[in-house]
Amino acid sequence: MPDQPRFTAAVDPGPILVVCTRYIGDTLLAIPFLRNLRNGFPQARIEVLAEGSAREVLAHCPYVDEFIDWLRPARGRRGPLAGMRSLCRQAAVLRSRRYARAYLLKPSLSSALLAALARIPHRVGFAAEGRPLLTRAVRCPSGRHQVEAYLDLLRADGLAIDDRRNENWVPPAAAARVAPLVESLPAGRRRVLVALRSTDARRHWPLDRWTALVHWLVGSRGCEVVVCGGPPDTVAWSRIVSRLDGASAAHVHDLSARVSLRDAGALVARMDLCIGVDSGFVHLAASLGVPAVVLVGPTDPNRWSPWMARAAVVRSARVRPGIGDRLRAACGPRPAQRWPAGRASMDDLQVDDAQAAADAFLCGSPGPAPVAGSGGLRTLDLCSGDYHYAVFARGTGLAAPAGMVVAAG
Repeated sequence: MPDQPRFTAAVDPGPILVVCTRYIGDTLLAIPFLRNLRNGFPQARIEVLAEGSAREVLAHCPYVDEFIDWLRPARGRRGPLAGMRSLCRQAAVLRSRRYARAYLLKPSLSSALLAALARIPHRVGFAAEGRPLLTRAVRCPSGRHQVEAYLDLLRADGLAIDDRRNENWVPPAAAARVAPLVESLPAGRRRVLVALRSTDARRHWPLDRWTALVHWLVGSRGCEVVVCGGPPDTVAWSRIVSRLDGASAAHVHDLSARVSLRDAGALVARMDLCIGVDSGFVHLAASLGVPAVVLVGPTDPNRWSPWMARAAVVRSARVRPGIGDRLRAACGPRPAQRWPAGRASMDDLQVDDAQAAADAFLCGSPGPAPVAGSGGLRTLDLCSGDYHYAVFARGTGLAAPAGMVVAAG
């Protein structure tokens, strides 16, 4: 059921600024926020301030009127003084645009200071960072999904929230540019996009396991394997291809140099499956309705799992709670979560774990199928409406890891 509003925005409140992060995945998870913001203020002009290339994944979003670059000092010239000068220059630009309100999706002191220096009268952000500089500070509980955390900023302003669905858009021009590349792939074989790399090296999976998984996808499941990313992806991909035999290597395709980030959604939309570490491309696939398998280690899947998607989260059952997790547990009962709080290791994930998760989509939807045996793969499934989550955990062979609660997105 949609959240009930405390008021209805009947008039144009003036221009609205949304400050996003520089990460692709975080930016994609802001789409339900942007839709609900537009629903709440249909006449307002909504502008998004974003760093780097993350804004490219929102290039076709109909809820945004304009994008503004957040310009940073050159990497070699960064420092407290250079950063403050840059912040003041950026604030002067924003001040001239006379925003009536700002929503800070980027939880940082710099974004709160920027909005304050820009003299935006209504500033809503997360309480953990920059609280004194905000006119409305919103708490983000541990384990809260990032989409819900973003929507909480609107709830704090009394705006109604719709069904919170995920979505994305592929314009005809982008589809036309990508079509020849996809159609050049061998016909009659399923297409699997592999997302090898993240901005955080701790999320990476060993290349030898990727090599084994790609070999299995090509040889045992008859797939064409595609990668599309930045230079680190291309370097890693070349190492994987060098380890494959010639027959398998003929069915792997690096399209990174031929598809821009702005057109990446058009490519992903033509895939049958996406397999990757916790990265922007996994969230891009989920937003386009493409099934996704995500290999999770140090990140919290309660917060960063694919949103309202056909997805499988593969995570080790050996989770090490951090100091904060232990303190919260000591303070009393916590709300039920899908996955235990803490960090897991990517090294615990084996090739057969990823294969089993991929087979859930390549060979049909799985049913509830706990697998017994020490160290065996366990599966918990729950379907609800159009959304399906499968949770795979490697561990002790019990029916489910302690504290795990599984629910559809």
